[in-house]
Amino acid sequence: MKILVTGAAGFIGSSLTNRLLNRGDTVVGVDNLNDYYDVRLKKARLKLFDKKPNFQFAEVDISDRHELSRIFMDQSFDGVVNLAAQAGVRYSIENPYVYVDSNLVGFVNILEECRQNKTDHLVYASTSSVYGSNARLPSAENDNTDRPMSLYAATKKANEVMAHAYSHLYQLPTTGLRFFTVYGPWGRPDMALFKFTKNILANKPISVYNKGEMVRDFTYIDDIISGVILALDNPPTRESNDKVAEFDSEVREIDPWKIYNIGNSQRVRLMDYVEVLENALGKKASLELLPMQDGDIPATEADIKNISDDLGYCPKTDINEGVSRFVSWYRGYYGISS
Repeated sequence: MKILVTGAAGFIGSSLTNRLLNRGDTVVGVDNLNDYYDVRLKKARLKLFDKKPNFQFAEVDISDRHELSRIFMDQSFDGVVNLAAQAGVRYSIENPYVYVDSNLVGFVNILEECRQNKTDHLVYASTSSVYGSNARLPSAENDNTDRPMSLYAATKKANEVMAHAYSHLYQLPTTGLRFFTVYGPWGRPDMALFKFTKNILANKPISVYNKGEMVRDFTYIDDIISGVILALDNPPTRESNDKVAEFDSEVREIDPWKIYNIGNSQRVRLMDYVEVLENALGKKASLELLPMQDGDIPATEADIKNISDDLGYCPKTDINEGVSRFVSWYRGYYGISS
């Protein structure tokens, strides 16, 4: 297939691109290479594909409607995976406008191009943050998502309902994927594992929010990518569906629209995660215990029954193996021997 991957220089985007290229697909990658975090890391990810003849890259911001339209006019895609977004819960408090530009304007541009060019399937990134203050664990796709705790989460909730409108109006097959705390080699420097590793190796304290009373469903990057590809290869179709009637007795058929959780389906205490990292590094961490940050939530855990039943998704990497792989990559990338 020929696949457009937006956010191709990002953590998940570059990992997906690598897997697609290795299985023989052609990938057109776009990314705006913004400076939210170290651009050198983004360029290093792209450099992995320098000698791949079935990869093309364009430095394009998806909020630029005309440049994005040019990409679609020049190519014909079997599928689109939209991973381009402004990420981060806390940064959305500091700089809300960039979330509107990328996550809302950019996303409607993607939807319009997919509609006008009759793309077979759009897969896009959502987030576990949409569950907001919902206290029920594990979180299931039909749980309430009407109370986001951050603008970032609100934009991702908006993506899901925007996609539904396009699936309903234009029969555009769309699949939204709610990612749960993704980690692993080539990860983002703004995420906890990266920051913890950097500070522990530099003999600096690590900031532990909510005084460590946090629970996360940490999901290794390879498992995330397996789920993305399963979703990409299995577009939803419009069909009669008894499950829909469980929630709305007036609904008799479902639009070609799906939402799936992708997680590891394991609750891990943050302090246990820190201990696993300490063991992998062979160094103890100095902890700075801090209160909960605005926009954050105390616990996440994914109910993955739907994606497992529908697509055969099965995460395989526990945190001991995953953290160890990250530490090995980090030492190698930054040239740190001890």
